[in-house]
Formats: sequence, structure tokens, C-alpha cells
Amino acid sequence: MTTSRPTDDDVVAAAAGDAGGLRAVWEGLAPRILGYLRAKGVADPEAVTSDVFLALLPKLPGVTGGAAGVRRLAFAIAHARMVDEHRARARGPLTVRYEPADDRRTSNSAEDDAEYSLAADRVRAVLQRLPDDQREVVTLRIVADLSIEQVAEIIGRSPGAVKQLQRRGMLAVRQAVTERPVTR
Repeated sequence: MTTSRPTDDDVVAAAAGDAGGLRAVWEGLAPRILGYLRAKGVADPEAVTSDVFLALLPKLPGVTGGAAGVRRLAFAIAHARMVDEHRARARGPLTVRYEPADDRRTSNSAEDDAEYSLAADRVRAVLQRLPDDQREVVTLRIVADLSIEQVAEIIGRSPGAVKQLQRRGMLAVRQAVTERPVTR
């Protein structure tokens, strides 16, 4: 499934409270934010994605920079929520609620689940081989589809540093995938 990015007109409409504009912003950004949060190991990425938009929507009227500004703000909020979630998880005991919608025993075969899990584990293993700063840049650039300038602003580095981290990270990913392919 491909999603389109929200346009400046969508952002203006969303800031004015227009349902179509809000939907366009949600449909354009939610899948990317969800992917970013999943890649960063957030325990409940769907809930955190919702929290990101709950924090983003009241701020829309004051956002500058049009659609790019909204994307930058959305991923800055997502990054902050991810950090908060990891810190909270580190402080407290792990509790897991049963969610019938997440019960895969009735929807997918064991083989499908195993293949999906193995592929996801291989991707995570490749990403885990990267230093933290390279992993963060690669995740924000590839999964979140952010520009170099947006990533630089989020992680507090210069665009040149982001380019170097991305280059080094992608070389390390290429080498890891060459040694042991991610897919069959």
C-alpha cells in the first residue's frame, strides 16, 4: 500500500478543522509514523501513533513550513513519544493485556507467522549491528521517509553529519545483507 504525502493545501484545511484535510494528513503520515515506531521497538506503536496525532492536531494552526513543517513536527513528536515510552518501560514492570484483535491463532497460518517473524527478526538484526546514531538516521530516512534536513533537526545534528551517518549505516547494512540476505 502506498500513501501520498499531505500537501500544503491539506495542512491548511486540517488547521482550519476541515475533515478532508485532517484525513489527508492522517493518511499521509500515520503509516510512516507507525513504521518508525515499530522499527524503534515501541511496545504499542498503534497507540503511540494515535498519541502523536492527538498532540499534533492542536498544534496544526501554528505550524510553519506547510506540509514539510507538519511532517517534521509529527516525527519530532513521534521521536519524543518513543523516548518516553522506552523510559517508562525501563522503569516499570512489563505488563501485557490480552487483545482479541491481536490474537493471530485464528487469522494466519503458523508458516505465515514464522516467515514474517523471521524476516522482521533479520531486519532488526541487521539494524542492531549499526551504532545507535547510524540506526537512528537510517530508520528516520528510510522508514519515516524524512529529508536530511528534517532528520538533522530531530536528532540535533548537522545535515552533513546526517549524510555521513546515513552513508556509513547503509554501507554496513549492505555488507550485512550481502553476508546473510534478509529475504529467502
